[in-house]
Parts: sequence; structure tokens; C-alpha cells
Amino acid sequence: MEETFSYTVEQFADLQILRYRVPGFEQLSLRQKMLVYYLSEAALEGRDILFDQNGKYNLQIRRLLETLYVHFNGNRDTEEFRLFEIYLKRVWFSNGIHHHYACDKFVPGFSSDYLSMLIDAVSPSVLPLAGEEDVQAMCNKLFPVIFSPDVMPKRVNQTDGEDLVQTSAANYYEGVTQSEAETFYARQKALGSTDEPVMYGMNSKLVKEQGQITEQVWKVGGMYSEAIERIIDWLEKAETVAENEKQIQVIRLLIEFYRTGSLHTFDEYSIAWLKDTSSRVDFVNGFIESYGDPLGMKASWESIVDFKDLEATRRTELISGEAQWFEDHSPVDVRFKKKSVKGVSAKVVTAAILGGDLYPSTAIGINLPNSNWIRSVHGSKSVTIGNLTEAYNRAARGNGFREEFVYGDTELALLDKYADITDDLHTDLHECLGHGSGKLLPGVDADALKAYGSTVEEARADLFGLYYLADSKLLELGLLPDAEAYKAAYYSYMMNGLMTQLVRIEPGHTVEEAHMRNRQLIARWVLEQGKTDKVVEMVVREGKTYVRINDYLHLRTLFGRLLAEVQRIKSEGDYEAARLLVETYGVQVDPILHAEVLRRYKRLHLAPYKGFVNPVYILQTDAEGKVTDVLVSYTEGYAEQMLRYAREYANVK
Repeated sequence: MEETFSYTVEQFADLQILRYRVPGFEQLSLRQKMLVYYLSEAALEGRDILFDQNGKYNLQIRRLLETLYVHFNGNRDTEEFRLFEIYLKRVWFSNGIHHHYACDKFVPGFSSDYLSMLIDAVSPSVLPLAGEEDVQAMCNKLFPVIFSPDVMPKRVNQTDGEDLVQTSAANYYEGVTQSEAETFYARQKALGSTDEPVMYGMNSKLVKEQGQITEQVWKVGGMYSEAIERIIDWLEKAETVAENEKQIQVIRLLIEFYRTGSLHTFDEYSIAWLKDTSSRVDFVNGFIESYGDPLGMKASWESIVDFKDLEATRRTELISGEAQWFEDHSPVDVRFKKKSVKGVSAKVVTAAILGGDLYPSTAIGINLPNSNWIRSVHGSKSVTIGNLTEAYNRAARGNGFREEFVYGDTELALLDKYADITDDLHTDLHECLGHGSGKLLPGVDADALKAYGSTVEEARADLFGLYYLADSKLLELGLLPDAEAYKAAYYSYMMNGLMTQLVRIEPGHTVEEAHMRNRQLIARWVLEQGKTDKVVEMVVREGKTYVRINDYLHLRTLFGRLLAEVQRIKSEGDYEAARLLVETYGVQVDPILHAEVLRRYKRLHLAPYKGFVNPVYILQTDAEGKVTDVLVSYTEGYAEQMLRYAREYANVK
């Protein structure tokens, strides 16, 4: 399989579509395979929830485009139809009309007249008209949203000084201002003051109607009820083939949360989930990450189904088993350290299916739950997704990127020899220990950093990993081959943060996304702080800019200093310091360097963003209908999969 497996599916716009293998699936027991199948169906049923969360018109726009793509019988061999197809593929990839990473709306390359022609060419009976509207009313509503750069220009706006709620197109608020939303949840927190605070607003849309502000809760009988009921149906099937009592309890609590919308039940579920460390098959399903909310409170729907890679998990178990040592030896102030690190578990997994906000673009590591009090009392569970990293690495081999941007032969040799190892290890340290390290001081609100919270948290976890990559402890544990290996991670991180991640930004734009802000913040801060000693330099050779690291050990010291400050900001809830740090180092872009990087990258004909099509699981049954096996297929194409999902998982009206 490995020799003939094709990881690359197609490429368009700034996107490349890949496949991932699911090695080891055939060796699972029939019961485990059925569990993967049922959980995978649950992972796909929530797809339309995310489209709606990302923008109130996304579903109708997507369904309109899909209808035209399927039913248009005119000439498809034209430039405008090709541009129409690319636009639809981008909408699929981004789960909406805004870029999945940069959050800017992408305006079509075809004209509104062309879209009108496509609409006129199909029967009105197949168009996704809403309620009593006719075709013209639908066009009057949707065309400005699709074509006007000034209508809903950003899904998530993070511009300092603006009303982040009213200027963001994400569908988490309606009719309320940022101030009203913050006041609403501040009151909830004050009324519910406790040592075990729930994550207020996590699973609801905040709406102002007739002067009254209320929450529309995502639950059975509430918002997204039909999709949630279908998710529950598959979870109930999964319960019948669960591996053990702990896993049964996890599934039952998740179902109860979906039925009631109770945030206290969600905390119970989260605790039960993180304590289930013995099950081979695992999953995440629900409202999890808050990057899509400009205020960092409301959670997008996502799912992943995976199973433990027994061999590779040894690495993460070694790391998590030493969690207290890493906490004790961290360079942060002792006031912000945990005296007792609890419940840190970590594993390397094989992804079996991706859904919601983890599809098609996905994380390669996950650390949950996000509740600060649960982390401090019960711990957390971390996963590194090994088969996705493998797919990325194999698809990137020989693409010329390193040769174009890496400073010299010494650095190239470092990356060729160590980069795969150190990248995986940095992800492990980031997820297994970084997110779970440190503590808030008593009385500090977990949301005190507001819009800067996500960036600061990602910087904290990245810095934790960077600092310890150069520690002899990793050699002692046998996780690195030698004392030079860490340099590969340091070089690739600085090159990315200072230069190459700029390929993901449009000319004239600033850095918006939290992970990108975090990486630039770290890289620019250490560049400036080490300037006198020339720890890191930006050098120009033959008209091209490169990153050169002159003192790797001094660079580690700078990472440690910044980690100490970022942890202080987090622990004390110092909003003004967070704002100053992020705005000074993480947001602005040097336009001259940006233009150069884009020019050089364009010549490589690469796509800066990558995502996946899922494998397809097929039940095998005997004459009596009893399941005898579950097979996995890797042949479904990108458009084929997206259109099938649109037909089979249309659960939000």
C-alpha cells in the first residue's frame, strides 16, 4: 500500500487536497471497527452546523452553488465555469465564504452576470429558496454577500479598537454589540461565581430581539436540533459496541449534554473523557474550540475519530510521565507553576475520520479539555495525530521549498536529518505539556485576555515546547538522537515566524489568525531582543532575504525569557500587557519583505494551505444483515466527497 498510495488529490487557488492512510485499521477487532464506523457517522452529521456558525448565509450559498454545479447543462469548457468551480471548491474547503485561515472573504473570479446566467439555466424547482422567497429575492439577498468586498468582509475581525462583534461575519451574535455581549457574560460569571466555572456562552448564539438579549442554545429542541438528534442516533449505536464502561459513560454524558445543553454536564463529560485513557478507539465530538469567535468564547462544532498508535505512543507517554519535572524546571516564576501536575495523559493516534472544524483543514495535535479549572484539578488529554503528519511530510518531499528559503547547506542538512523528528516532538511538547502547564492566580478570569487570549495561549504552548527541545532531559529520555537535533526545530520555527508564513497573507493585509500571530510574535520578539548580540539575523544574499541563527543556545535563553513573561500575562490576566505584546510583534507585516516572499514562493507553484479528503468506511454484512467486517476505501475524489456529504448530511435548514 505504502509504495502505491497517492497522497496528493488536487490543487487549486492556494489550497492542496491530500489523502491520508489509516494504517492499522485492518488489525482492529470487528467491534472496534464498528465503533469507528458509528462514531465516524456521528462526526459527519454535524457538518452543516459549522457552515452556519461561520456565517448566516453560508448554507444557502453553498447549496445554490452545488445545485448549479450538478444541474447546469450548458458549456462547462469556459474560463468562467472553471472559476465558478474553483470558488465552490474554496467554499467547501473553508466551510463558508471566508478564508478558513485568514478569515477574509474571497470574492469570486466570475461575474454576477455569469452567476445569474447559471441560475436562469436551471429549473427554479431545484434552487434552495428560503421560505416564501422567489428566485429574484434570493439573488437580491445573496449577490451582495457573495460579490461585494464591503459586505461581511471578515469572518473574524481582530482589529484593535473596533467593535469585534459587529464587524465579524461569524454567526455567533445577532443584533448585539461587543460591549453588550461582554456585559451579558460578565453578569453570568458574577452570578455563577465558583471555583469550578463553566464556559459561559460556549454552546449558544447571543441574540437581541425587541431590546432583549437571549441565548439560542445549541441542543435538542433548540438551535441545530435536527443535526444534534442525528449525531445522538449514531452515538447511541456507538454505545452498543463501546470498549469498556468508562467509554460508555463518556458517550452517555455527551448525549445528555446534547439533549439538555447543560454546561455543567459538558464539564462532567469532559472529565470522564480525559480519564478514559484505556480505550484504543477515541473521539472528540462537539462544540470545542473558540478561535472562530472574535471574543474567544463560543465554540465551533468539530469531530475527530481516532485510535491509538501503540508503538508511537511510547514517545508521548515518556513526555507526559515526566510532566512534573518539566513544570518544576520551567523558567517561569514559581508563583505561576503548578505544585502538583495532575492527570496529564498523551498518545499518538491514527485519525480515522475528520469532521466539522477539523475538516478538510485540520490540526495535527489536540489538547483538551479547554476548561482551566478542569485542567488544574483533573488534568488534560493530549493527542498527536501521526498519520496526518506522515501525509503532510510525504506530499512535501522534493517540492523545492527548503532549497528556496533556507539560508545554507548547514541548515539544509539539519532539516533533512532532524526536522521530521523535532517537528513531531515540538507538537508533543506543545500539546502534552505546554497547554497544561502553569496556573491562573486566584480570582483571575479565564477570559481576562479577551480577544488576545487565543494568541497568548498558543504562544505559551509553543514557547514551552521550544524551550525544552534544547534540554538534555530529552536526550536522557531517548527522544532525540543527539544534542544538535533541536537546532532543526529552532531554524524552521524562526524562518516560518519571520518569513515563510507570510505566503498565507494577501498583500496589504495584517496577521489576523491566532496561531500565525503567535508564531510571528515569538520570532520577532527574540529577533529584537537578541539584536545587539546578533543571536538571529535577517541577511540578504544575491537579492534574497534569509534567516540566519548565529547562537542557538542564546536563542533558547530568549525563548525562556519570553515564556516567563507570557505565563505571567496569562496567570495575572494582564490584558494591557497582552494587547501590547500582540499588537507590537504579532500583527504588522513588512510590505517589502512580504512582496519578496510572495514572489519567491509563487515560482515554486506550491499551495500554502493543505487539507484532506476522508477515507470511506463500508459495512460488510452476511445474508442475515449481520456486520461481518468494515472495509476502508481511499478512492473518493474531493468534489465527489463534498457532494455526497451535502446529500447525506443535510441537517441544518
